[in-house]
Amino acid sequence: MVHFAAPDPPLQGLTGAYKLRWKRRQLLWRALRARSQLRNMADRTAQIPNDPILCFATVRNEMGRLPFYLEHYRRAGVSHFFFVDNASTDGTAAYLATQPDVSLWHTEASYRESRFGVDWLTWLQIRYGHGVWSLTADADEILTYPHSDSRSLRDLTRWLDQQGAASFGAMMLDMYPKGPLGTQVAVPGANPFETLSWFDAEGYTWEYLGKFEQVSIRGGPRKRVFFQENPDYAPHLHKVPLVRWNRRYAYVSSTHTVLPRKLNAVFDARLNRPTGVLLHSKFLDGVVSKSAEEKQRRQHFTHSERYDTYYDALIANPDLWCAGSVRYEGWRQLERLGLMSRGGWQ
Repeated sequence: MVHFAAPDPPLQGLTGAYKLRWKRRQLLWRALRARSQLRNMADRTAQIPNDPILCFATVRNEMGRLPFYLEHYRRAGVSHFFFVDNASTDGTAAYLATQPDVSLWHTEASYRESRFGVDWLTWLQIRYGHGVWSLTADADEILTYPHSDSRSLRDLTRWLDQQGAASFGAMMLDMYPKGPLGTQVAVPGANPFETLSWFDAEGYTWEYLGKFEQVSIRGGPRKRVFFQENPDYAPHLHKVPLVRWNRRYAYVSSTHTVLPRKLNAVFDARLNRPTGVLLHSKFLDGVVSKSAEEKQRRQHFTHSERYDTYYDALIANPDLWCAGSVRYEGWRQLERLGLMSRGGWQ
């Protein structure tokens, strides 16, 4: 089930609440310091309309994904994009600099030391996102949500505003091809899900975590294939990608966890809110060569030594398809399977 009826959270007391407030201040201070690592390449923020929907992302060598990414989110209603380019070498920065609704920053600083780009984006959200709906989505994350074929993100956020909700949750769904990953070649710039058209419909676990009052989701092909013996190392799939931002907010771990904690209550059935799915295009054919590079760079995991076996398995060009794989058909299918919900947004 998508919605999880969480138990009443444990009382944290004044000490617990103080620790979380202090943690949030520390994260905001990190973002303020990280702004010195950013060099502006294209500033079009003066063109941002009133009451916009903004999109934030850190990218590195994503030229093959960006045309579809921009097309998708423009169609969904994003008003302006904020990109931090982390030393791309494939033309990503030059391409983004030409886009009329993109503001672009460049850095060669460590992705890992910036909390995987979150510090950089938090600074931009502090400066530009205060008071407006802000979507944080990687280049390989495509958000779909109930009624996405007929209603825009503006319609969704208007409904959330009416309900007094300041955040929207989505489960990340790993998409993959049928056949060895490196042999299923995708057309650069095209819809990646014409190639990555399969996903796992079952096998997900849902666990309530009281510290941040959130639901942790794990499962999918990465857990099934790469982390069978160490399921606690399998990637988290729960995310809070869309937030009516406030300059006092901060993501704790990517977009999996945000402070203040009330923003994490996105999968609580008692609130009767809709949820979405982030279609994840990690497993395009380039993942095989990228895995070899990233194993050497060691920039993508806090405890990178734990994931050497994972990278080795990707480098071996695996086939993630299995007899239980399901071909993707659209948001209604995901709702039927219990991977997203309309909640009260009928």
